[in-house]
This record gives sequence, C-alpha cells and structure tokens, in this order.
Amino acid sequence: MSAHALLSASGSHRWMECTPSARIEETLPDTTSDFAKEGTLAHEIAELYNDRKFKKTIKSKKTLDKKLAPLKENELFDDEMLGYAEGFATFIKETFNAVLSTDKDAYISFEERLDYSEYVPEGFGTGDVVIVSDDKLIIIDYKYGKGVMVSAEDNSQMKLYALGAYQNFSYAYDLKTVETIIYQPRLDNISSSLIATEDLIAWADSSLREKAALAFDGAGEFLPGDHCKFCKYKAVCRARAEENLKLQKYEYQRSDALTHDEISDIIKMSERLASWAKDVKAYALQKALEGEKFAGWKVVQGRSNRKYTDEEAIVKALSKNGYKLEDYTKQSLITLTAMEKLLTKKGFKEILGDHIIKPEGAPTLVLETDKRLAINTAVTDFEEVDTENV
Repeated sequence: MSAHALLSASGSHRWMECTPSARIEETLPDTTSDFAKEGTLAHEIAELYNDRKFKKTIKSKKTLDKKLAPLKENELFDDEMLGYAEGFATFIKETFNAVLSTDKDAYISFEERLDYSEYVPEGFGTGDVVIVSDDKLIIIDYKYGKGVMVSAEDNSQMKLYALGAYQNFSYAYDLKTVETIIYQPRLDNISSSLIATEDLIAWADSSLREKAALAFDGAGEFLPGDHCKFCKYKAVCRARAEENLKLQKYEYQRSDALTHDEISDIIKMSERLASWAKDVKAYALQKALEGEKFAGWKVVQGRSNRKYTDEEAIVKALSKNGYKLEDYTKQSLITLTAMEKLLTKKGFKEILGDHIIKPEGAPTLVLETDKRLAINTAVTDFEEVDTENV
C-alpha cells in the first residue's frame, strides 16, 4: 500500500464534492510547494516538542537541541517555528491534563494511524494527536498555514480522522462524543467542534460511503467550486472552464444600470475567473518551458530589478573613493517580525507592547461566509445640538 491513501482525509473536501478528481489526479505528477514543505517541517519540529513535553524518548533539552539541529539547516526553517511548536505542545499538555482530572486512565497518542477503510476504500490517515477517555475522543490537528483560517466545524478531514479513531478504540471504550480541534497558531486560531458518535456514523453511512465509492472508481460528475484550489487537474479541467466561461453568457436585465444583485454575481464570478486564468497561465508556462507550443505565445525573460552582489565589497569600493558610511547608508529600526524574533514573543510584548499599534485595515469587500466581522457602514445624519445650555 502506498504511503498516502488515494482518498486522503486532507483531500476529502475535494473528492467528496468532485468524485472523479481523485483518480484523475492520480495520473498527474506530484508537485510540492514551499508552503507544503514548510508545513511538513513545522510538523516535524512539533513532533519533537511533543515528545519532549510528554518525555517519551527525548528526556532532556540537550537531546531536543541535538534532534532540532538538522531541521534548522532547512532553508525554510524559521525561529518562530520553535515557539509555535512549544505552544502547541503546551496546549496538548493542558488539554490532556484536563481530561486526566476526570479520567485518570485517559490515553494519548501521537501520529496515530487512523484507518477509516470501513467507509472509504483503502482509506487511512495520520492523526497528530488523539486523546481517548472513558466516553470521549479528542482529535487535534496542527495547521501551520496562514493563508486560510481553517474551521473544525463540519470539517470532513477531521470527521474522517474521528471515524478512524473510533474504529481504533471503540472496542475498548464506550465512546459517546468526538471533539475535533484545529490548532492554527500563525492565525491565532483554535477551532473546535463536538459531534455525537452516532451522528458521525450516520454521516458516514448516509453521505460518505456513497461518495467514497464513486471517487474510488473515478465515477460521478466533475463539479467545479472552491475545492478546485489545490487540485492538480484544475488548469485543464473542462468542467471548471465551462463553469467560468458562463460569465460571457451572463444575461443582464434590460436597464441602463446594473442592479446590486447583478454586481454581486459579477464580483463573485470575476474572482473565480481571475483565479482560473492564473492557474491556466501557470500551467501553460510550465509546459512551454518543457518545449510545448501555444499558438500566439512565447517564453521570454521577465523584467528584473538591479541588486547588489557583495555589500562588503561595495563598502570598500565607496570608502576607497572618499565616500563616508553616512553618505550611502540609512539608519532605521528592523522590521517588526525581525524585532519579535530578536526579543522573543514574551520580551517583545513586555518591552515594546505599549509602543506598537495595529491600524485598522482598509475596507475590503468579501463574501458573507468570511469569518471576519462586518464593519458598520450605515450613514447617519446627526442634527447639530446646542451644547451651551446642556
């Protein structure tokens, strides 16, 4: 069996919506972005901190540092990964201690293989953290990404992990509920969701099983949507193209001005079009670099900016020609991110907390499903009030 399931938990949002996607993605080469590599590295570091926190094999700080050393050599390593990993380990310890206070025989495991193949052909995944008590499961997943805030609510990946954990432990525990938790430190996001095990099984029987069978066979209809974002087939998928090209056929009401509903629809479609066009162009560029031709297009060198090669040599050259350091350098504070690394998060808050502000961001139009609170845009006219006699 391969190291990754065809119908993975992480890809479930996609293959449950667009059932043929899993098989067609299987025929395409794997691509790994720096974001994915960064996430993998962050997970490896988190595993070491969890090991240390629960004193499994890493029983000293010296051993931890020794195991961290090769990971720090990774070009994607950042010191903040250490702080986030330690915070995650502390969160797990606190969560487990709370469970132990009510059930001294509670069990915790890390990197648990979770087999949900009873509902999904050959389906399995790996749970970052699984806590089992007398009648409750807790599944915790570490998300290092900061591009999209992830919610645990009705999250198919987490529900698949829950199914796998239930299969692993239901023989020995009378499990009534499952709590799934997303821990996403770079967005200060800790999201949790509680589901009764009977509801979890009902979902698996009524929805998951049928869709998984179709996906495993590569059957069903291609269905474009937000789930296309990480699909390897997205650039050449005809169903996605046809959906996006519907904008050309948009039928406007017969009036001089667009209605608010029409404008709303156009904004939604234009964002999808922009994303789709970007994906198609990136695909074409990659194929062109491999020697394939696209009528009317060619590959050229893009614009670039000049940059210094050796700053030390430049300083020497300028000094030799009579220029002083203050003539060509500027003194300024390092960036906030660099400052936080220098002082550590705690020191940054203690020393500079009163000197840092975060201005309000510029108003941005987003979908109503966005998690951010809507700002008050109502315009109110205030009558002048004579306050002299108040």
